[in-house]
Amino acid sequence: MSKKIGLEVLSRRALLRSAVSAGAAALAAPALAQSPIDSLINAPRRGSWDDQFDARGSRTAVGVVSNNPILGTEGPANIQQAIYTYQSIVSNGGWPEVRPSTRLQLGVADSSVQQLRQRLTISGDLDEGAGMSTAFDSYVDGAVKRFQARHGLPADGVLGEFTVKALNVPAQTRLMQLQTNLVRLQSMSGDLGQRYLMVNIPAMYIEAVENDRVALRTNAVVGRIDRPTHAINSKIYEVILNPYWTAPRSIVEKDIVPLMRKDPTYLTRNQIRLFDGRGQEVAPETVDWNATKAPNLMFRQDPGKINAMASTKINFHNPNNEYLHDTPQQGLFNKLMRFESSGCMRVQNVRDMITWLLRDTPGWSRQEIERVISTRQNNPIKLAQEVPVYIVYITAWSAKDRVVQFRDDIYQKDGNQELALQTTTGIEQRQGALTESDLLPQ
Repeated sequence: MSKKIGLEVLSRRALLRSAVSAGAAALAAPALAQSPIDSLINAPRRGSWDDQFDARGSRTAVGVVSNNPILGTEGPANIQQAIYTYQSIVSNGGWPEVRPSTRLQLGVADSSVQQLRQRLTISGDLDEGAGMSTAFDSYVDGAVKRFQARHGLPADGVLGEFTVKALNVPAQTRLMQLQTNLVRLQSMSGDLGQRYLMVNIPAMYIEAVENDRVALRTNAVVGRIDRPTHAINSKIYEVILNPYWTAPRSIVEKDIVPLMRKDPTYLTRNQIRLFDGRGQEVAPETVDWNATKAPNLMFRQDPGKINAMASTKINFHNPNNEYLHDTPQQGLFNKLMRFESSGCMRVQNVRDMITWLLRDTPGWSRQEIERVISTRQNNPIKLAQEVPVYIVYITAWSAKDRVVQFRDDIYQKDGNQELALQTTTGIEQRQGALTESDLLPQ
């Protein structure tokens, strides 16, 4: 090995050892710099790209996840604390609008990054010590991800359309949103039970709560704007494995009849059978699908892979014929905006949920649940003890760690049109009947 090469190798090794030492010191606690590279990294001003090497910056979104339930006992006090914080922000002039002239993400240098830094610092997503440079470094990247996670957006660190719109909702509007939701949370501040399920419609997710801690949190698909999911306090009394699906009268009239006029094989292909009031099966070809009124028949789909509820239906007491259920369209849970149903709620990881629900019902271990599902035979199960379920409309809340969460006002109940803009811009407004894939996936 030549002397020059040997020196280069030693220099790289020394740099790596110093960098590791600096990282360990930074993670342990704030301390005096113990090496030249420590002094360099911890310097308050190092130029535009001073923070891009801080690996902690991009991990801040992780801290937004909490096992504190939205309807926890401290929920009203936590959101009240957030209100005090936002009142202070408003009294100090709020935050600036962010108008990027280019797509902002890690590695970009642009004058609009200074506005972004100021905006994120005021809302508490970016530490004041990160400075006001024009560089989109790792501190800004981490702050954007934290902001996105707090607003239910994909934490990718890129300022896309939805992130920019959420950033530019005025502080006064956010304060109003917090005050509106304080009233909602106060109305739910009683004894909710040791174990309960909470569906938050705007957040599009479900919490299984036990002893005031979230035991399971999973995504949901809820009712779209023109067919909303109803808020209700109720109790889950039944889980049905391999359910039949009976089409509500509204779907028969609005969707199935028009589809049958276009394609007379629709019912047969989707394994939907017709029954009259005496329970006798009726052949689809004997029905006049062009009549002015839909036939007074029961439309029932057999259990199976293409069943609209797939493996599971979860029943709770309600007057709206709504329920929670599985779906063969698992790809829906990857969508940013999951307002897709006609009021019922589709549940991701539904087998984890029913295992939790059936925990106190003898004979229903996870293994037995899986075995019965594999038979494709209809099997209703009454819960040994009914589990409370709260379907709520909460667009803003705060956990014990003072992380304030906001969601879009998809049903426009918060009294300000700006709060609904983030999602309604990106949702296709449907007209007329659903497509086949909306109703009964192939």
